[in-house]
Amino acid sequence: MNRYMKFTLVMLVLLAGFYQTGRAQNFGAKATLDKKSIAIGEQTQFNLSIRFHAKDSIGFPKLADSIGKIQLVKFKADTAFDPGDKSIKTITRHYTITAFDSGMYVIPSYVFKSPVGDLPTDTLNLDVRTVAVDTTKAFYDIKQPLTIKYTFWDWLRDNWKLIAGILAGLIVGGGSIFYLLKKPKKEVVVEEVKPDIPLHIQALQKLEEIKSKQLWQHDQVKQYYIELSDVVREYLEKRYNIQALEQTSEEIFASLRHMDIASEDRNLLRQLLVLSDMVKFAKEKPSANENEKSMENAVTFIKDTQAHARPTDVKGDEAK
Repeated sequence: MNRYMKFTLVMLVLLAGFYQTGRAQNFGAKATLDKKSIAIGEQTQFNLSIRFHAKDSIGFPKLADSIGKIQLVKFKADTAFDPGDKSIKTITRHYTITAFDSGMYVIPSYVFKSPVGDLPTDTLNLDVRTVAVDTTKAFYDIKQPLTIKYTFWDWLRDNWKLIAGILAGLIVGGGSIFYLLKKPKKEVVVEEVKPDIPLHIQALQKLEEIKSKQLWQHDQVKQYYIELSDVVREYLEKRYNIQALEQTSEEIFASLRHMDIASEDRNLLRQLLVLSDMVKFAKEKPSANENEKSMENAVTFIKDTQAHARPTDVKGDEAK
């Protein structure tokens, strides 16, 4: 039994070794050059490739922007699977390289990290040659550019946008001139300049209009006092330069406190505005006599407070 177990153990070790060897044979890393010799400034391809099991993780070597004096211009990557075994794939990175100094350059070995260990590539040599110059021949001038005929149609093709813009401008301009010439002329209507109507006359005319409506006589008492107070407020705003249309009655009285208004006229104004507020907000129902009196007070107040010529001007004329 012990001999049998030893034999089995040896066979397992051998099989594992064969498996590992076969698995390692599937791996390979290499580096190649499409051209091993280039002229200064010429480009060639430097290729790094690795063959491995697709399920494994591979660490690709990282290249900087240059390998010494060799410049890396760009790169692309390709992936291919083994036609006979899709579990094996090859990744190749193609680096476009060039150099601008002549000489023999060594591309070092690069190492791939794999599950079976590090896989290095071979070192490569790149020969960068200078451009050969034939010193036996004399120097000569560079040939002048060939003269090519430039026809009118060539010019037209190059400047068609400019020509189209000019034509469009001429069409629009000509059309506008034609329209203006053919457009019938409008008769100029000279509006009659109306003379400025004094403020108090405007207010009295509005009061007459309210009278003619006979609002309170037709049970429109509230509307009557709204229109009546609005005329008086508008007159106060323009006459004394206060915000009468936006102020309450008490605010109006406060604004007029220092104005040159007789006490009798202040009482007329207070009666009118206070009664108007009572009708509009407290549903007061004034008598017919009060309605007529409110209109009379408004007329009297406006007449008494109208703007007059300054007395000093009159006295000065009399003194002369």
